[in-house]
Amino acid sequence: MYANKKIVFITRATLYKVKGGDTFQVLQTARHLEALGVEVDIRLTHEKIDYDNYDLLHFFNIIRPADILFHIRKAHKPFVVSTMLIDYTGYDKHHRKGVAGLIFRSLSANTIEYVKTIARFVRGKDKLVTWSYLWEGHKRAIREILSGASLLFSNSGLEHKRLIEEYNILTECITIPNGLDTDLFVYDDKVEKDSRLILCVARIEGIKNQMNLIRALNNTSYRLLIIGAHAPNQYAYYRECRRMAGPNVEFIGHLPQNELVQYYQRAKVHILPSWFETCGLSSLEAGAMGCNIVVTDKGYTKEYYEDFAFYCDPGHPHSILNAVDRAARAGYSPDLRDKILSNYTWRQAAARIAAAYDQLLN
Repeated sequence: MYANKKIVFITRATLYKVKGGDTFQVLQTARHLEALGVEVDIRLTHEKIDYDNYDLLHFFNIIRPADILFHIRKAHKPFVVSTMLIDYTGYDKHHRKGVAGLIFRSLSANTIEYVKTIARFVRGKDKLVTWSYLWEGHKRAIREILSGASLLFSNSGLEHKRLIEEYNILTECITIPNGLDTDLFVYDDKVEKDSRLILCVARIEGIKNQMNLIRALNNTSYRLLIIGAHAPNQYAYYRECRRMAGPNVEFIGHLPQNELVQYYQRAKVHILPSWFETCGLSSLEAGAMGCNIVVTDKGYTKEYYEDFAFYCDPGHPHSILNAVDRAARAGYSPDLRDKILSNYTWRQAAARIAAAYDQLLN
């Protein structure tokens, strides 16, 4: 059905160096599209691309519009966008430390993202492939991209609603939730859970809020494993997390996904107390592996997990501890796993995207 379709994924320059949720979304979507017969190349935004080789351009991450503008103006090809609209404002305006925190308190969300983009470029942490972004600005650039796209893919209905409210766009948008790899995360219910073992699998950075998590669980009877590397510009945050951590908190570092399976298998609870989450890919993985999941109440999480998760307020350590206590005491509901496997897999996401490609190109 999808043979002879050739798509190029165009993504941020640091996709492989600074791995995040978008890294896994890009790689897993490409892998499962190719299993359906769609030919996919992954290219970084600063690389030279022969657009004539492709039927369609697929961009990711609308909050980085400078990565996209150059290509859509040069290629003159139809394009789609996986928007991945994340709102960092709550963290940036109220919880970010230092000079940046002071500056951001008086700025709008779009202006904050503009300043961050320029700062990454000036410090050599990222590429700026189009200079027009400098005078066009963040919000105008996003609106140009969204209005010119043939189709948008959001990760949730709430994200689509936020796109409309913030950018007043009318472009058709299909909701395609994030997923997990069902070939890798296979739960063995014969392995006993450790009711005192709590996992947090995430990159260590301010928005993921490991600091308040440590405050909440420090010197309790829980054993907290923090699995993940620190973000490149968040070493000071990581160092402070380690300084304040009690003897019951252990830092594991980054692990490949196949090595995460054994940790999910043993832990009773997985927690992401972030200042904002779409769903938290590690929450999906942990939920499928028999963990009770604690997630932030900020973002799109309630659309994904409804009443199957335990919610916390990321700004209050006592709320985090209370949610962990409730999750640790509660039995696991197989309905959570059923919900995840029925609705949130990369195979399902790729099938819906392939169908959308087919409709656009035919």
